[in-house]
Amino acid sequence: MRENTVEAFHAAVEIGASGIELDARRSADGALVVHHDAHLPDGRAIVECLRGDLPDWLPDLPAALDACAGAFVNIEIKNDAQEPDFDRDEAVAEAVMELLAARHEPASTWLISSFRIETVDRCRAVDPNIATAWLTAGAVDDAEVADVSERGHPAIHPWDPTVDAATIERCHAAGLRVNTWTCNDAARAAELAAWGIDGICTDIPADVLAVLSTE
Repeated sequence: MRENTVEAFHAAVEIGASGIELDARRSADGALVVHHDAHLPDGRAIVECLRGDLPDWLPDLPAALDACAGAFVNIEIKNDAQEPDFDRDEAVAEAVMELLAARHEPASTWLISSFRIETVDRCRAVDPNIATAWLTAGAVDDAEVADVSERGHPAIHPWDPTVDAATIERCHAAGLRVNTWTCNDAARAAELAAWGIDGICTDIPADVLAVLSTE
């Protein structure tokens, strides 16, 4: 099943996933859409395409959120300086927050993350009631733990291979929740759970749910 589609989100809810992670970007005409990569499979940059010219399977953010009803949603705002849709002014972050406010759902429904710390800073400034998290691909050091905590973000999202029991313990000691990405090994998920991980992003939710239900 293709990821980041309405069908995939419905399927995740149906098997009992407590949360769903998705990726938000913008089209050329400012529509908020859901797609992991900056480019479509045919090579076109999403930010250079009008919404109406994007494939039918690529959902708008509102439709994606509707499909996730019953689960909390981790919205990763894609904002990489090396990609064509880089948004230095954080207009996309503000648009996402405006959209969430208009939905009038509990703040606990949402978690906003990004690899760009300024993006989650802006989201927190707009609405501090919605949880925010910094994504990182590297091992988390003490200075980064302190910085994320001082900025007021309640969570940190390290890459699965960089996480060990000590990482989780240090983050928890600083008051941060730890949600890791992307763990696609059920035995590893069980190990992370035993260490006290707060959340696991995975492409194999049924397998991970199965192993965690036996813990």
